[in-house]
Amino acid sequence: MNWEQLLSLKRFGDTNKRLRKEQDETRLGFEVDYDRVIFSSEFRSLQDKTQVIPLSKTDFVHTRLTHSLEVSVVGRSLGRKAGQRLIEKHPYLQNIHGYQANDFGAIVAAAALAHDIGNPPFGHSGEKSIGEFFKTGKGVKFKDKLTQKEYQDLCDFEGNANGFKILTESRPGREGGLRLSYATLGAFIKYPKESLPKKPTTHIADKKYGFFQSEKSVFLDVVKELGLVKRSNDNDISFSRHPLTYLVEAADDICYTIIDFEDGINLGLIQEEYALEYLINLVRGSINTSKYHELTTTQDRVSYLRALAINTLINEAVELFIENEGAILDGTFSKALLDLSKYKAQIKDIIQISISNVYQSEEVIDKEISGYEVLNQLLNVYTDAVDNKLNNSLSSFNSLVLKSLPKTVNLNDDNLYSCLMAVCNYISKLSDSNAILTYRKLKGNHL
Repeated sequence: MNWEQLLSLKRFGDTNKRLRKEQDETRLGFEVDYDRVIFSSEFRSLQDKTQVIPLSKTDFVHTRLTHSLEVSVVGRSLGRKAGQRLIEKHPYLQNIHGYQANDFGAIVAAAALAHDIGNPPFGHSGEKSIGEFFKTGKGVKFKDKLTQKEYQDLCDFEGNANGFKILTESRPGREGGLRLSYATLGAFIKYPKESLPKKPTTHIADKKYGFFQSEKSVFLDVVKELGLVKRSNDNDISFSRHPLTYLVEAADDICYTIIDFEDGINLGLIQEEYALEYLINLVRGSINTSKYHELTTTQDRVSYLRALAINTLINEAVELFIENEGAILDGTFSKALLDLSKYKAQIKDIIQISISNVYQSEEVIDKEISGYEVLNQLLNVYTDAVDNKLNNSLSSFNSLVLKSLPKTVNLNDDNLYSCLMAVCNYISKLSDSNAILTYRKLKGNHL
């Protein structure tokens, strides 16, 4: 892979090549990507989607929106720092093509801002509940009516693939979705492969998948433009990551490791004295002890250590990225950057505490159980209506249900897979509260 191709400014529908040196410096194309994501309705719905604690009434607990904003800020720093080093290493990028260090930051920030845009309500349990509906629930009836790959898309419903759908899916008046640059779309795709075949490996890009069959042609257009390396020698669609994806991933890993831990402390789910020692282990070399001891509240102490920890991990991730640039470009780098961190043991300890004390706390589990029931009911009602519509056996209730859907939900296609994906995509865009409200309406409990 080469950086000139990887930094493509192309957008959906372009017929002429966009050159970096001809860009308006006051409104750079990569920065436009950020604006388009942040003004999208799908991004706004993240303000009421679970990050750690579902439906929390506490104002300092992160939602998907605040998490995404923080990941984009960390991603921008990672991209700028790495970009500066890359420009020094490959001066032709600047001298001949006009790329600047901040371009890398803008791409990573935009992709990081969008990284959770496809996640359904109720966090990762929402993904699982959609998958379970088709794998073991009433959605099993569709198995024999779909191709293996189409059915697998539903059984392993994946927020990353759904995010790619949201960013690229055309509809009247919005051809090409948000029409982001291909560089940003490439950086967004963490798992550049389809849902089947499943070939368990230790390669980070094989952990999940990155696009639905409905976006296959768009995906192939993006990877061709960017020159991503094909990882499979047969007909399987599997490519190496865009190099900047490793920085997007690092930004997310840094934020959820440190900030979810911070939420746990502030909620009282993790004891302060016990927890701060773990953070101090990350920043022992940079902590100003006199300043730290002047801080009188838990929130201030945690905030100070969090800032130092994030800065420490940003600097290390950039060093790891530059050290491994060659392997990343030729597609042989197979781990997340933080997997090589000298602080890996401390990071693992922090994540384990978050899992046991926060992610598996009674409050989280109780609300995830409710979330399962809510999404299962929504899927049951909407997929039943779609199925009956395609079979020309609509009931009056089915008709009313379909009329209640927004006009943006396209059910005019006679293809079952397309209609089921449209339903799942609609449900995935609901905020936690709106999913509950819709559930109550369908149950007749909200008049």
